[in-house]
Amino acid sequence: MSIRVLIVDDQTLVRAGLSQLIRRTEDMEVVGEVADGRAAVTEARRLRPDVVLMDIRMPEMDGIEATRRIVADPGLSDTRVIMLTTFDDDELIFESLKVGAAGFLLKDVEPDDLRKAIRVVAAGDALLAPAVTRRLLETFADSLNTGRAELLDGLTEREKEILALVAEGMSNSEIAEELYLSPATVKTHVNRTMTKLGVHDRAGLVIAAYESGLVKPGG
Repeated sequence: MSIRVLIVDDQTLVRAGLSQLIRRTEDMEVVGEVADGRAAVTEARRLRPDVVLMDIRMPEMDGIEATRRIVADPGLSDTRVIMLTTFDDDELIFESLKVGAAGFLLKDVEPDDLRKAIRVVAAGDALLAPAVTRRLLETFADSLNTGRAELLDGLTEREKEILALVAEGMSNSEIAEELYLSPATVKTHVNRTMTKLGVHDRAGLVIAAYESGLVKPGG
């Protein structure tokens, strides 16, 4: 089945370029194009795309607020958002991750890299590695809503242990080796932890680990 993509950008030429690229990709289709964040939320609810390519700086409503609303909508639990910007700005990446974006790309990304990114997030993975997410969280530690220990209330001790290792940037295979478990068992624990914490990917797990106080900046 084709990956259904909604394009959100206030620049007509950017939308046209992205649309042309995606329409030329065999396993993807463009289901809509809009020019501001408010329309993005409306169309996402109507079209239920697999992936939203979301500009950050737009009139009416910026991409970060639009992403916050899309991610918070239970009816859009299968929709992933990739943030697009012309600025390589750590703070924007941090804010994008905080509201639940699955990744962050610059607008000058190569076509093949954009296609790969869409496929990665459509499959439920994050574009940013946990190690990169951890660096960003430590850079902006003062902005974190830390000390929310209640986030971990529904987790087992094993899930907390694995969550802490994910936050260190370890892969499933590395965690399996560390804890003498099978990779399949670790994957099951990771998926259950995502469900319990209400996050979509490993980057979300890292954020939860920091906000709960399980992992401390610089620790």
